[in-house]
Amino acid sequence: MSETYDVADPHTRPEGLAAALQAVHSGQPVVLPTDTVYGIGVDAFSTTAVAVLLAAKGRSRAMPPPVLIARHAVMDALATEIPDAARQLAETFWPGGLTLILQAQPSLAWDLGQTRGTVALRMPADEVALELLGTVGPMAVSSANRTGQPAATTAAAAREMLAESVGVYLDAGARDTAAPSTIVDCTVEPPQTVRAGSIPLHELQAAVPQVRPMQPEPSPTQADDSEAQT
Repeated sequence: MSETYDVADPHTRPEGLAAALQAVHSGQPVVLPTDTVYGIGVDAFSTTAVAVLLAAKGRSRAMPPPVLIARHAVMDALATEIPDAARQLAETFWPGGLTLILQAQPSLAWDLGQTRGTVALRMPADEVALELLGTVGPMAVSSANRTGQPAATTAAAAREMLAESVGVYLDAGARDTAAPSTIVDCTVEPPQTVRAGSIPLHELQAAVPQVRPMQPEPSPTQADDSEAQT
């Protein structure tokens, strides 16, 4: 049976984080707050758990989830051939609402779906999410909703859609925006915005002038999924 924990209260947060850690270790999805919308997440290195996440959302392997991390240094462990532009964007906007598509380390033992050799990485600006990620490690996380429904801005809304498919719900209060993260594809040169989101193009270009705006045709990477992600 799913449990909901109030993690906005520092006194009850440790219990909720401990329950979420146990759920993740047992292969169950958890719902966690981020700085954009609520996300549903699992251990990124558990093939079975990632399959459970996709099933909970009603998604196929053609729509792989992004991976949330707690520290900048983890980017080098999960991605390779990282361009200077990506490092500058991460330095400027992480933690925050920016997802970077990079070439995945080929030696990693994970299966996020049909990624075409890429990985979408983000460090959220949410202390609960960062604390959980710092304990669990990289998590495959997508927006906490069924495919085709609005992204959840509260834990209660996530529970209405995902119900018992999630082991633990971490409730940190309402998110004040339904805007997902901005996605920039850094596997192409110059980098290209492939989904508009919480960070506008002019701010990206202030940090890295060569970032291109969205094109009519999506880039052939993980960003093919236009549904709101975290």
